[in-house]
Amino acid sequence: MKKEFVVIGLGRFGGSIVKELIEQGADVMAIDIESERVDEFAPIATQAVVADTTDEAVLKSLGIRNFDHVIVAIGDNIQSSILTTLMLKELGVKKITVKAQNNYHEKVLVKIGADNVVHPERDMGIRIANNILSNNVLDYLELSDEHSIMELIVNSKLAGNTLIDLDIRAKYGINIVAIKRGDSIIVSPQADEFLQVNDILIIIGADVDINRFEKKVFN
Repeated sequence: MKKEFVVIGLGRFGGSIVKELIEQGADVMAIDIESERVDEFAPIATQAVVADTTDEAVLKSLGIRNFDHVIVAIGDNIQSSILTTLMLKELGVKKITVKAQNNYHEKVLVKIGADNVVHPERDMGIRIANNILSNNVLDYLELSDEHSIMELIVNSKLAGNTLIDLDIRAKYGINIVAIKRGDSIIVSPQADEFLQVNDILIIIGADVDINRFEKKVFN
């Protein structure tokens, strides 16, 4: 069975989600209050609908509760975002992801029952800043306010050592969950695995510990 999604709000963020979900083979209902945006996505989405999602009767008529996951990507109208999320929750939607404009917006969304809250602009800013600051950071993903996953390129200082030699978990409190080596990936690498120059370490841990490790090894 294909997973079925609804994306509400077809701006840059919502639109990119619709395109990616369709490319991945999912069924997507795309909704926006602006007919021009809906017209743009009508050839792409499984269904494209002009609708005011703050109206409970409209959501019921669309059979919204039957979908696996609803993404609320409404742009600048925080009130519409909150009301839509509240309606979806009351209708019993299984999973709701909402785009937040700021931290106050996020607090309200969490209180009313959003399953996931995302800050695309803030998160992208953090990722770009981390990539700019370090030539060794390939990618960065914030898991919470204090924990992250990061991809780091192995340099000559690390190469030739095994994981047990480096004892990264004991010294820094972070975990290496995988090593990318060329086209292959070593998941949960063994303690006796030797690191090679240009290996990519995928590490997970508290931000303070990751930063401490990065400064020690790459400066």
